[in-house]
Amino acid sequence: MDVRFTTAGDTAFNVEFGEGIDRPTNARVMALHARLKAAAPPGLVETVPTFRSLQVVYDPAVTSRREVQAAVEAELAHAGDAPVEGSLWRLPVCYDPEFGPDLAELSASLGLSAERLIALHGSTEYFVYMLGFMPGFAYMGDLPAEMEKPRRSEPRVRVPAGSVATAGRLTTVYPWESPGGWHLIGRCPVPLYDGARPSPVLLAAGDRVRFEAVDRARFDALSAEAAAGRFDPDTLRAAP
Repeated sequence: MDVRFTTAGDTAFNVEFGEGIDRPTNARVMALHARLKAAAPPGLVETVPTFRSLQVVYDPAVTSRREVQAAVEAELAHAGDAPVEGSLWRLPVCYDPEFGPDLAELSASLGLSAERLIALHGSTEYFVYMLGFMPGFAYMGDLPAEMEKPRRSEPRVRVPAGSVATAGRLTTVYPWESPGGWHLIGRCPVPLYDGARPSPVLLAAGDRVRFEAVDRARFDALSAEAAAGRFDPDTLRAAP
C-alpha cells in the first residue's frame, strides 16, 4: 500500500495510508503514531491519528516540513503494521426506551426485535479508530453487519450527553450534549470527558470497548456517583 503525504496548512501535513475504514489500515496509522511519539523528533508538536491517516503537527520556529517529513519517512521504514493494544473498557449502558428513542424504529427497520438488537450491540468488542467531532467523541467499530444503517436523514438539534448511538458500522457515546444524526439506542452513565480528571478524555485511539447492559436502577446509581465525583472510571478498565 502506497503512502501519500498531503499538506494541512503551514504547520502540519498528513500521512495517508488508504481510503477505507478497516483495522489493517488503522494499524499502520497507529504504529507510526507510536513510533513518532517515542522518537520525538525535534520540533514535533503532536501527531493526530484518524481512520486512515496520521496528521503530523510541527513547530516551524524549530524545524521545517522537509526535516520532519524525513524523520517520518525514516520511522515508516520500521513502523510495520502490528495492531496497537490499548486498554479494554467495559462501559455500562442502559437501553431503557427513554434513553433509546430510536431503538424501536431502528430494530424494526432492520427486521430485528429490540431485544435482539441490544444483544447484538453488547456482543461485540469494539475498536476505537479515532477521536473527533468534539473532545472525547470516539468512533468505534465494527458493528455487526445486521445492525448497519446510515445516519438519520434528519439530525437532532439536541442529543443528551452519554447517549449511545450507531451509524453505518460504527457506534459511539456522545460525551457532550450536542446536535447529532446517529441512531440513539441507550445511554451510558459514565462521563467520557471530565475536566477534573488528570486525563480528561476517557478513551484513546487504539482502545477497545465492550458495552454491558445495566438496568435503570443501576444506571441511576452510577449517574449519582459520577455527578458527586465519587465514581472512579478506572474500575471500568479490564485487567491486562
